[in-house]
Amino acid sequence: MRAMPWNWTCLLSHLLMVGMGSSTLLTRQPAPPSQKQRSFVTFQGEPAEGFNHLVVDERTGHIYLGAVNRIYKLSSDLKVLVTHETGPDEDNPKCYPPRIVQTCNEPLTTTNNVNKMLLIDYKENRLIACGSLYQGICKLLRLEDLFKLGEPYHKKEHYLSGVNESGSVFGVIVSYSNLDDKLFIATAVDGKPEYFPTISSRKLTKNSEADGMFAYVFHDEFVASMIKIPSDTFTIIPDFDIYYVYGFSSGNFVYFLTLQPEMVSPPGSTTKEQVYTSKLVRLCKEDTAFNSYVEVPIGCEHSGVEYRLLQAAYLSKAGAMLGRTLGVRPDDDLLFTVFSKGQKRKMKSLDESALCIFILKQINDRIKGRLQSCYRGEGTLDLAWLKVKDIPCSSALLTIDDNFCGLDMNAPLGVSDMVRGIPVFTEDRDRMTSVIAYVYKNHSLAFVGTKSGRLKKMPDTSLCPTLELQMGSQSQATVTLEVLFFSCSSH
Repeated sequence: MRAMPWNWTCLLSHLLMVGMGSSTLLTRQPAPPSQKQRSFVTFQGEPAEGFNHLVVDERTGHIYLGAVNRIYKLSSDLKVLVTHETGPDEDNPKCYPPRIVQTCNEPLTTTNNVNKMLLIDYKENRLIACGSLYQGICKLLRLEDLFKLGEPYHKKEHYLSGVNESGSVFGVIVSYSNLDDKLFIATAVDGKPEYFPTISSRKLTKNSEADGMFAYVFHDEFVASMIKIPSDTFTIIPDFDIYYVYGFSSGNFVYFLTLQPEMVSPPGSTTKEQVYTSKLVRLCKEDTAFNSYVEVPIGCEHSGVEYRLLQAAYLSKAGAMLGRTLGVRPDDDLLFTVFSKGQKRKMKSLDESALCIFILKQINDRIKGRLQSCYRGEGTLDLAWLKVKDIPCSSALLTIDDNFCGLDMNAPLGVSDMVRGIPVFTEDRDRMTSVIAYVYKNHSLAFVGTKSGRLKKMPDTSLCPTLELQMGSQSQATVTLEVLFFSCSSH
């Protein structure tokens, strides 16, 4: 393990998912009398049950836990308040539309419902819980008691994703004071681009049973608030998909962090091989035609080692101390990211990993520069997976500022040059798999979870020793969820 010289303080309470395996455990650590003696309050799920997602109500502290076949509502000290069953049920992933809409000729089997997305809609006091059954339909549950307010399923817009894996869908809610909210949905399509857009914006109606729930924000004969992967793409990369790792909104934009396969020629070789590239995707919140779609490759390098496979990310503010070091304002957005080494192994990533920081404004400046050059007619759209062939940029006389949202030309657009993050910590043996960060008393705090179930606090060598907690072995913990309440210094 190697730590780079950044100033980190000690710990504050927050939530973190770490580890992969077969059983589930939710733990809370009360403030201990010392660092050496720590006891944990635990919540154990059903033996065959896996935890998939977790959200915390910022107003009440209640915890909502998406599991296989269940949604839990827990108190802040991990007592079960309410449960809501979501499965299993008779299904077949080949049934499209699902059998609850029309008769399916495929053989049906008892199928678990894996929670794929869990979001709190604060405006309407409801939980959006989307599962793997029936091509990815969602339930809208009342926050208070998990009563089902709605479960739209009779239109194709209601089927969000046919992928059965947890973590294959990300959603970002854009809220308005006097209009219906929007839900940006990003999902892997698992070879079914004709059924599912890889990214889209949907209506979140006030009425949970409204006919327009999850309808595309805009849709006519030629244009819609979505992007689909063209079928031609699969002739070049048969198993092509876009894997979404994280999503968030900031300013006028919505962002998704992705892993995408692409074919490249190694140096000195005439043949191409498949690698995975980590990319940030950006869209304007108000762009109903998705003309603002831009993607930019991201990665990290330390001591000559390339870290290119994105594992996890978290958006936070810089804070005064780290902001001063980075030359940014305390309230500027930073992306804390975890990458593993190399580009070739998506499912079996190497153990070498790095925690890296991106200044979001620098990424946006890179995107703005690319937009400006393209609208001067320089280069191509450079988005091979979407356009299949190189399409030249078209020249147009216009001013492109920080909030430019595209036209029906030069879109969608790719940035060819990679934006490199700032490495702050590397781990050679126990791969980092998750990260959280936030600001406490002007200091930026970052914690990472590892594949073996350990939780690490990034050390401030002038204040604290490296802090590491063993939360469970790789074979033990499917998802270990930690609520931390301790500190290691008086700073």
